[in-house]
Amino acid sequence: MNGTLIDDLMGQLQGASLGPIAQQIGTDADTAGNAISAALPMLVGALGHNAQQPDGAAALFNALQRDHAGGAAMDLGGLLGGLLGAGGPAAGPAGLGGLGGLLGSMLGGGAPASRQMDAGGILGHIFGGAQPRAEAGLSQATGLNTSQAGKLLMVLAPIVMAALAKRVQAGNLDAGGLGSALGQERARVQQQGGLGGGLLGAVLDQNGDGQVDLSDLLKIGGGLLGGRR
Repeated sequence: MNGTLIDDLMGQLQGASLGPIAQQIGTDADTAGNAISAALPMLVGALGHNAQQPDGAAALFNALQRDHAGGAAMDLGGLLGGLLGAGGPAAGPAGLGGLGGLLGSMLGGGAPASRQMDAGGILGHIFGGAQPRAEAGLSQATGLNTSQAGKLLMVLAPIVMAALAKRVQAGNLDAGGLGSALGQERARVQQQGGLGGGLLGAVLDQNGDGQVDLSDLLKIGGGLLGGRR
């Protein structure tokens, strides 16, 4: 398991992967790429936060085993292949055809094909009551509107869970190992700061104590959107 989960995902969600995602959420590839680079640390960092709570790692581990491993597994390569919809019927494990069917099921176009594709349910577990805060922060910091930000999170949530399940399997991790790995991911996001770290701080600022607010995120986001990375 070389590299971090976030780095691995960023490496796969570039180039040809960006166009279909951008089209689905209604923006251009550059904006989608910037938004993904902010959203992934927020998603993975929030998972890391949850995994540090009492029984949090065990609950997440059980969910991965139940919905994202074994016969229920959505292989990350297959998931991204479905996103790209490379010609012909890009049938994933759920029999979804290409980008429209795959992302449509993520975004609530009818009943999700399976629990690993239930993006709304996954986001509810990751963010809980802070989901509107996550969507608003991502929107204000990246130039997406709130609807676009919400759609992007719904696209990314099953991808993150699929990649996490793959790492658990490859590393033969138990709940304790999963919690430790995600704790390291969260610490790295917070240490690196930037837009992803700022968004994570805003989402986790459940008490509204003002340590991180959206005006700070706008300054950080302005730097990103201005090309200063």
